[in-house]
Amino acid sequence: MPDTAMQTADSASTTIARRWTREDILALFELPFMELLHRAHETHRQHHDPNKVQLSTLLNIKTGGCQEDCKYCAQSVKYDTGVGAEKLLDRAQVRAAAEKAKQAGAGRFCMGAAWRELKDRDVEKLANIVRDVKDLGLEACMTLGMLTRPQADALKDAGLDYYNHNLDTSEEFYEQIVSTHSYRDRLDTLANVRDAGLKVCSGGIVGLGESRVDRAGLLETLANLSPQPESVPINKLVSVAGTPLGGVDALDAFEFIRTIAVARILMPRSYVRLSAGRRSLSDEGQALCFYAGANSIFYGDKLLTTGNPEHEADRRLFDRLGLEADGGAH
Repeated sequence: MPDTAMQTADSASTTIARRWTREDILALFELPFMELLHRAHETHRQHHDPNKVQLSTLLNIKTGGCQEDCKYCAQSVKYDTGVGAEKLLDRAQVRAAAEKAKQAGAGRFCMGAAWRELKDRDVEKLANIVRDVKDLGLEACMTLGMLTRPQADALKDAGLDYYNHNLDTSEEFYEQIVSTHSYRDRLDTLANVRDAGLKVCSGGIVGLGESRVDRAGLLETLANLSPQPESVPINKLVSVAGTPLGGVDALDAFEFIRTIAVARILMPRSYVRLSAGRRSLSDEGQALCFYAGANSIFYGDKLLTTGNPEHEADRRLFDRLGLEADGGAH
């Protein structure tokens, strides 16, 4: 590992504003596994309680019918996955789901809609939904595709805390995953979100067939956003039959854990979330992710259209590890 990268890794907690290079990040990936986890855990302890994990619940408020061609997505109209197009849930349905999530211990309620971009006609409906979620004392997060600055302003005014817009992968690999929008489109939406004063939730998916260089490229872009995202979901691909990535070889679990560890070193103050694909990890694999710096999970039995560990399974794992569920606001 080059001396400059060594110094960068050791001082990650204090030199947050520096610019990370692809070479720095690859040098971290190439560390011996135990050394990487040790460094990541030390960084984690400096900025977070290592025995607390933040809980979020995700609800699909508008399923299917998306015009995008993201090769991993079960909700695209381009692929035959058995997921049909549904209308936006009504306000009462979303509020009831948010109440249930709060009762189960979630502190943040995340809502996703399978749209290419938010339409102005839907902004007020969504603003009312945000107000309901906030009235329950929950943090509110939405992911609605691309949005403009005025739309972001309207959601912020309604009380929205976070906006999720994942970069998915590196800029170089992106065109192999989706052709119906550009990487620049993603970055422009993140800029609109940040300029509106919303907190940014942005991460990616690993196991798309990308190289380690691409995984480093994704983290490079995220870590060099200024400021860094407050929340960084790391998804492990859930291979869906009918999509172009259906049946793709699963990413090695240790490589996934390495990705979590590197994300923690690069973005020491962010909440790094274990997101889709958690079901494919053993309890031991999840424990290593928590040690490496993951401190947030999606909590519930379903993520959009794919399965997720059930509440009780998570509670049992937390009890075995001595972890405390943190449902507070962040």
